[in-house]
Amino acid sequence: MRIFDIITKKKHGCALTDAEIEYMVDGFVQNDIADYQMAAMLMAIWFKGMNDHELFVLTQAMARSGDMIDLSAITGKKVDKHSTGGVGDKTTLVIAPIVAACGGKVAKMSGRGLGHTGGTIDKLESIPKMRTSLQQAEFFSIVNKIGLAVIGQTGNLAPADKKIYALRDVTATVDSIPLIASSIMSKKLAAGSDCILLDVKTGSGAFMKTLDESIQLAQKMVAIGEQAGRKTLALITDMDIPLGAAVGNSLEVIEAINTLQGNGPKDLTNICLQLAANMLYLLDKGSMPECLAMAQKTIEDGSAFTKFAAMVEAQGGDTAFVYDTSKFARARYCKRILADADGFISKMNAEKCGIASVMLGAGREVKDASIDFSAGIMIRKKYGEAVRKGDILAELFTSEEKRLEEAALVYKTAIIISKTKPVQIPLVFARVEKDKVEKF
Repeated sequence: MRIFDIITKKKHGCALTDAEIEYMVDGFVQNDIADYQMAAMLMAIWFKGMNDHELFVLTQAMARSGDMIDLSAITGKKVDKHSTGGVGDKTTLVIAPIVAACGGKVAKMSGRGLGHTGGTIDKLESIPKMRTSLQQAEFFSIVNKIGLAVIGQTGNLAPADKKIYALRDVTATVDSIPLIASSIMSKKLAAGSDCILLDVKTGSGAFMKTLDESIQLAQKMVAIGEQAGRKTLALITDMDIPLGAAVGNSLEVIEAINTLQGNGPKDLTNICLQLAANMLYLLDKGSMPECLAMAQKTIEDGSAFTKFAAMVEAQGGDTAFVYDTSKFARARYCKRILADADGFISKMNAEKCGIASVMLGAGREVKDASIDFSAGIMIRKKYGEAVRKGDILAELFTSEEKRLEEAALVYKTAIIISKTKPVQIPLVFARVEKDKVEKF
């Protein structure tokens, strides 16, 4: 078998055999296939696509290229959630405690931020002494005891994906639905949960810019999960506008805590309840209305907040910051962005908001850059709201004064004020199951 022949076959739009796909993945991981050959293969897939069977075999081969986590030591059904990334997306910090408070088990491995999107692990590490790297036995023990734990991804989880993604990033093949689906689902299958909820973002701050593209990606990923024996569904949610009011690590943790205490922004609270309810539905906790009511009750009675505090304590974090968020360090410098006209906010480019946050020090522009946990943005006026000239649109925070002006310029370009009130954008556009798509 030769990689040259496999590239040629896919270049002409032919379906690959299971053996050819497995040879390609294994050979690349073992360095028997050169980068330039795999780059050609990725471009061929970009142009010619893959059928559902090819995509499933590719995903399975990528998942099995490294550790396949066995969660059987954790009692009961386990549910995982994956977001395709966004600005202000701190939902894991809210929904995992909600699900745990309802008797579910969430053994979550999350990533760090890169580019304009934030990472859950960076956010958690803004809590002093919080450990996000745990030995497997301790990880399992915490989930068994309190129902949840959130840690960083292991170094050998789907190494094929890591190598392939590095090539995609520099060969203009990132935006391929088969390659995105296999990348996400290989890690989810390797992570070992029984059920998977996919939060597929759509809009300016997301990778998938249109609803149709987002639904197509969701359908591919749900099909992969179901074929692998994992109960899987997806929600298509908005990322044209940042989620919540906080963008930045400790700012988002504070907002997540407020939300768990019933004092969070309406959009964040609503989307978290929807996501948590769907996770409970996957766990067979009841009908969707029943699961939504269960999720709401955990916020009202404080049990979700208690679970979050228990997780922080179990992972070594200082719970004093959970119970009194004023203890979080505040950035030294702040700049207010003011409205330059009367009207309504008719456009809010989430990607530009995220870029401004990175420029303030809240994210990484390169992989190994350090993060200013106190840096970020507090949004004071959002899409659809009325403003008057001079109103505060946002406050920018950083520990380095020199970062303010350039970040402020970028944030200003993200906002458009018009005379007429814009149409309201739904938080959830669609729900995708293995046999149906429900649009809202």
